[in-house]
Amino acid sequence: MSYIKFDKKQLVNLESSLQKELLRSNRAGSYLSTTVIGCNTRKYHGLLVSLQPQINNQHHVILSSLDESVVQEEAQFGLGIHKYKDDVFEPGGHKYLSQFESDPIPKITYCVGGLTLSKERIFVENEDRILIRYSLVTAQLPAILRFKPFLAFRSVHALSKANSFADTSFTNVENGIRIKLYDPYLPLYMQFSKKVEYVHDPQWYYGIEYIKEKSRGYDCCEDLLVPGSFEVVIEKGESVVFAAGFDKILPGKLKPLFNKEADRRIPRDNYKHCLLNAALQFFVHKKDKIDLIAGYHWFDKSGRDTFIALPGLTLTQNDTETFMSVVDTIIGEMNGPFFPNSRIENEFIYNSVDAPLLFFWALQQYVFFTNDQKIIWEKYKKVMGMILDSFRKGTLFNVHMQDNGLLYAGNENDSLTWMNVRFDNKPFIYRHGLAVEVNALWYNAICFYTELAKTFKDEAIVSEWKPVIKQIEDCFTSTFWNEELGYLADVVRVDFKDYSVRPNQVFASSLEYSPVNDDIRHRILQVIKRELLTPRGLRTLSPNDPNYKGIYQGDITARDTAYHQGSVFPWLLGAFAEGYLRIHGKGGLNFIKKLYKGFEEEMWEEGIGTISELYYGDPPHKGKGAISQAWSVAELLRIEYLINKYE
Repeated sequence: MSYIKFDKKQLVNLESSLQKELLRSNRAGSYLSTTVIGCNTRKYHGLLVSLQPQINNQHHVILSSLDESVVQEEAQFGLGIHKYKDDVFEPGGHKYLSQFESDPIPKITYCVGGLTLSKERIFVENEDRILIRYSLVTAQLPAILRFKPFLAFRSVHALSKANSFADTSFTNVENGIRIKLYDPYLPLYMQFSKKVEYVHDPQWYYGIEYIKEKSRGYDCCEDLLVPGSFEVVIEKGESVVFAAGFDKILPGKLKPLFNKEADRRIPRDNYKHCLLNAALQFFVHKKDKIDLIAGYHWFDKSGRDTFIALPGLTLTQNDTETFMSVVDTIIGEMNGPFFPNSRIENEFIYNSVDAPLLFFWALQQYVFFTNDQKIIWEKYKKVMGMILDSFRKGTLFNVHMQDNGLLYAGNENDSLTWMNVRFDNKPFIYRHGLAVEVNALWYNAICFYTELAKTFKDEAIVSEWKPVIKQIEDCFTSTFWNEELGYLADVVRVDFKDYSVRPNQVFASSLEYSPVNDDIRHRILQVIKRELLTPRGLRTLSPNDPNYKGIYQGDITARDTAYHQGSVFPWLLGAFAEGYLRIHGKGGLNFIKKLYKGFEEEMWEEGIGTISELYYGDPPHKGKGAISQAWSVAELLRIEYLINKYE
């Protein structure tokens, strides 16, 4: 029995089923995503969504969907479903669904006209190729399957509109066709495992509506091109495999290839296995390099997200090779002391002060998991030294060490920390100056670097940085701590201190090297537990604050207003759990276990089998944002590791 499954009653209830999204990806960087009933609700949905390096190395929707029809005794039953304006759903194939199962691979079962047909989808692991297997389970007579491919050939951030310049010509290939709507896209090959009849009849389907985009205040209507239709006869007990990719394949290979790929999959038969599968979906392998994608559907690579997520995604599974490869890849893309934080087209943006400090934290985690200090020192000593020296002397974005050892970052209009949402090119939250988590990470980075230098007898480094450590220890508490309130300021600037209750201070409690004593660590956690902790993570602002926004919904302005003003982020639980266990030891295990196990409910919600980017600050803490976020999944895996370690 599948761990994640939905029955007919759940599937035909569109109010529920359209909220449950499926995501599968492969190591080549392609993904498929849609709802469990196959109705696309986002512009980011599609059956074959792939990177196009010859354009901008971003994801593009090539094959949006494949509508199937069953023809039996001259009766045709459409199994596809699209949303059009005025709540029209056509052809309405969801009414024939009897079951959805997620394990070992996604499988939909249709019962229609006296027959039972199953559909299973899987990616070739290292190729941009989706495979779909159709099996006629029960039937009185052979049936005809008719397929209509809906083509997009556009960026995931855009929408296709009917036009006269799309190239609708095609070339026959064995058991299929080759087609390319626009240059400079790669051509799409659509083939079947047995001989098919193809009828070329290019038609635009107008006004397909994506309800998620509509609710987010974006353009939500798309026109898609159907070039024609394929027909194949299928008999009871027979399977037919469809393939879509960027080069042709011998049809005789499709069935064995499908079985081979299915056998390689980790089962999604429990909570932990779902998290492990989700973890693998963030890695993209490019020759001898590996990138980590921050989340699906619209995130790219980010230094900050990479270093937060990497230990949980790799080291918890003893995968040191992937850890090192990702680190080495992103080091090769540095600009001075800064790591890429986002990308516009092919250009990286370097505007994160915390990513270089989180780089130290990630290396520290490597040592924690492997106890191998030598490889870290030998490989990364120069990079670590360059970052610290640059920050100490002063670099871009007014990042510099003050005379008291604390790290100042940013001018008034800069957004350099993870709370970086902007409106009208200005920050929603002004965090330039002395940010609490930046300085906790700064202190931790210096201590880690100095301890390694001490271990490998580099006395020059020790003597250079030891006085700075002492300076920070002498002034951190007096700068940030408020004894009456019992917590740390979020940001300090000259004579201004922001005492909004935010989660950033949690790092002063969790880091191995902390500039505050155990009493302050404990009191920080008490405030966080009382005002910010929810079953889905930490709120970004206390509900007692007049600026608190507990519901993340509406257009981009409404959502961004709530993003860091009350929304809940699961990844922050990693630091909270680590700090809590440092203080309470085994006595805190049951509490942390309850938080970890509570996320199992999310396996059936939003992005099924994975963890969302954020959740409402208000109960019932509904998942929002990206349906699968690397650091959300990673920190749950790290929490599970910490639980086992303390036990």
